[in-house]
Amino acid sequence: MKVMNKYLMLLITTGLLLGGCKNDDNGLLNPNIPNPDPGADVVVQDFMYRAMNTWYFWQADVPDLADDRFANTEDYTTFLASEADPNSFFEKLKFGEDRFSRSREDYKVWTNALSGITKSNGLEFGLVSFSDSDDVFGYVRYIVPGSDAATKDIKRGDIFTGVNGQTLNLGNYIGLLFEDLDTYTLNMADIANDEISPNGKEVVLAKQEGLMENPVFLDKIFEIDGKKIGYLVYNGFTNEYDEQLNEAFGRFVAGGVDEVVLDFRYNPGGSVNSARLISSMVYGRHTDKVFLRQRWNAKWQKEFSEDQLVDYFADVTTEGTPVNTLNLSKVYILATNSSASASELVINSLRPYVDIVHIGEKTRGKNEFSLTFVDDPESPSFPYLFSRSREDKINPDNKWALQPLCGRNENADGFSDYTAGLVPDIELQEDLANLGVFGDQNEPLLARAIQEITGATGKRDFTVKMPANVLTGSKMYAPLQDRMFVSDPFKEK
Repeated sequence: MKVMNKYLMLLITTGLLLGGCKNDDNGLLNPNIPNPDPGADVVVQDFMYRAMNTWYFWQADVPDLADDRFANTEDYTTFLASEADPNSFFEKLKFGEDRFSRSREDYKVWTNALSGITKSNGLEFGLVSFSDSDDVFGYVRYIVPGSDAATKDIKRGDIFTGVNGQTLNLGNYIGLLFEDLDTYTLNMADIANDEISPNGKEVVLAKQEGLMENPVFLDKIFEIDGKKIGYLVYNGFTNEYDEQLNEAFGRFVAGGVDEVVLDFRYNPGGSVNSARLISSMVYGRHTDKVFLRQRWNAKWQKEFSEDQLVDYFADVTTEGTPVNTLNLSKVYILATNSSASASELVINSLRPYVDIVHIGEKTRGKNEFSLTFVDDPESPSFPYLFSRSREDKINPDNKWALQPLCGRNENADGFSDYTAGLVPDIELQEDLANLGVFGDQNEPLLARAIQEITGATGKRDFTVKMPANVLTGSKMYAPLQDRMFVSDPFKEK
């Protein structure tokens, strides 16, 4: 059995490259699953069941996924046909604790998103509930450069309370903001005396196909009280931009940075390999030190040796470029409830080696990784695992894709139990009345990190007047949401 390199996308996306087992000799496809009645319309459900039975992390804990669950074609077909809607059928196969496994009707939406390509107007925002009603308002977190929103009169910190003239509430915000409306009008509002009220302003936004977001949003160096502080706003672990990430750290190295602040506050995850690379840029090219250890379901766990389950820190990027590293023993990370998967992986995997100062809020608690599966059971490597080189082999009558949780990542100390989120060392919510500007030393979360670095206590009041008690955010309705995915799974060791 050959084994591939490992690199998962955390969601954020963790990076694991699997081995190159052959379908006819890996013994992992369950021979006890009957073929369904060919006259039944259950092609999608059959694909979902077989992929979940083979790969799902909690396969042994779901009775309906037991290897001997079905005795004959009739029983199996009846089960597959029990839900005509594939999404509903997929939900039946999930373990009760699973918050993150997903299915989608068109695999291309997900696989494009892995490269940072989406259909979007470029507005990234959070949603907050009013305390005394079911109404909801949004606040702008940032604008994607080159997007439609970047051409409009809207900026970080702006508030909106309605869409197309309808007041946002808990019952309608999904339909108004996240369903298939290519164009909508935001009804804007102002904050005055800690109150939010409409101001009559309207902003029309249009989604564009193929919008590419560079997650390296901002890098900057401050010289304060004899310290050179590198600051990086990183909004997604997208492996297509690893070189730009490395270049940002190259600027830090050239600038003599001796402290760094990583801003992950809106980063829901992405590529595990990108998480490994940025961790190496902080800590060093320690290719002999464990970055993570994977934990799979029982079927897969026994297929790997201990060494094959371990990923080490990196000395080069996937393009072969030497990693620019600061070799730090301490790092400051801004993270909130919107920080998940790969963001949390960086914190957890660095913690055995580096003093982490986490400023912000408790993180989302996403410690599992996913892979992307499509209806390609005859893949020469792993059954159903998506590969761009085999798109022409995917069943043309079934475009559905799955991203089930397939395992967990442990750090060098064996710790992975942070499903309740990682607790900050310094708790500080964003203040809607003073959201600040990215890269401005007075922006509250950055200012708090600078205060911690310089020791200049007592010079700033960090009282939060209007805490951003976020209900959800725009990225939670983007294709990748907060998951981790396998990146380049057919690259051999």
